[in-house]
Amino acid sequence: MTTTTDNAAASAQTSAPAITDEEIFTAHEGGKLSAELTRPLETQRDLSIAYTPGVAKVCTAIKDDPEMARTHTWTGRLVAVISDGSAVLGLGDIGAKASLPVMEGKCALFKSFSGLNAIPIVLDTNDADEIVETIVRMAPTFGAINLEDISAPRCFEIEDRVKAALDIPVMHDDQHGTAVVVLAALTNALRVVDKSFGSVKVVLSGAGAAGVAVAKILRDAGVADVVVLDSKGIIESSRTDLHATKQAIAAETNPRGVTGGIDAALDGADVFIGVSGGTIDEKHLPNMADDAIIFALSNPNPEITPDIATKYATVVATGRSDFPNQINNVLAFPGIFRGALDAGATDITDAMKLAAARAIADLVGDDLAADYIVPGALDSRVGPAVADAVQAAAAADGVAQ
Repeated sequence: MTTTTDNAAASAQTSAPAITDEEIFTAHEGGKLSAELTRPLETQRDLSIAYTPGVAKVCTAIKDDPEMARTHTWTGRLVAVISDGSAVLGLGDIGAKASLPVMEGKCALFKSFSGLNAIPIVLDTNDADEIVETIVRMAPTFGAINLEDISAPRCFEIEDRVKAALDIPVMHDDQHGTAVVVLAALTNALRVVDKSFGSVKVVLSGAGAAGVAVAKILRDAGVADVVVLDSKGIIESSRTDLHATKQAIAAETNPRGVTGGIDAALDGADVFIGVSGGTIDEKHLPNMADDAIIFALSNPNPEITPDIATKYATVVATGRSDFPNQINNVLAFPGIFRGALDAGATDITDAMKLAAARAIADLVGDDLAADYIVPGALDSRVGPAVADAVQAAAAADGVAQ
């Protein structure tokens, strides 16, 4: 049973010796990536086929039919993982060079969980125009673009502009990977407490990259009542300090016109989702609805610690691997990109993201429990299931080639 495997893995992880600094630095020496040949270069014949003169025939063929680049180079299986280092994990704006270990790690996850090749690219600029121009100019090398750890609100503009300029899959994973897994987890959490998307009141703390995307995907899935908070309180139309992205949030959420702060937002709420990096005082939780759901996803410190959250909620999830119900982007992005590339998709559509979330949720099946609402991060079924669902959705959406 999947739950047995996951529980055993979790138990082994929590009982294992603590990871030392020496172990971490040793594992990163020389980087985490290398390039491998797909065919040997051992004879003169091998050289003549792989390079000159044979390679000229393939170049000429691609010139005549550019689509052949996808099938006769590694482009069709190559993702660019691109960051400016401005919003890295819980570290913030640490710059391009310091972000490289994270981007290498992301590339390693692509290879391990989807079989796709990925290259880390960090850009020494925070200027949106320069970032967009650089990505567009290098795009012929890649089959897809994974934007990573770019701060809000620039990340919204950059993603929109790159998507508009290119006809290959482009996704900012901090936004959409998080949103997909949150939706998958909430789908099953609502099954546990026997509530529906249309009936629940959801409070979302955080209006950065992840928060904006989570709010959108929840609305797309049928959640009618979403209240979003930033550091100054509930985002609502009477506030005069909102930039364009938050103005759009105010127009599309908070149907009951709730005003104030976290206490007002959580009064009667069925679901709390935290993607803010802040903390929530326990005093705000008693007025949540019965059978509440709490997703406290900030890492490494959840907005509400699980020992407190379980006093007030039936289902609790975090972003950490040492507690049940880890909301981890690795459940989403490898399969999403693999499915998009397998489909030859020109875009990653909202329908493809919804399909990915359903595929993740469905894998839990009859093993559903309050402490098992999403598969484990190492569950080998996830990548293929998500890829198949995304590929099918791309075809149905008309973006597959």
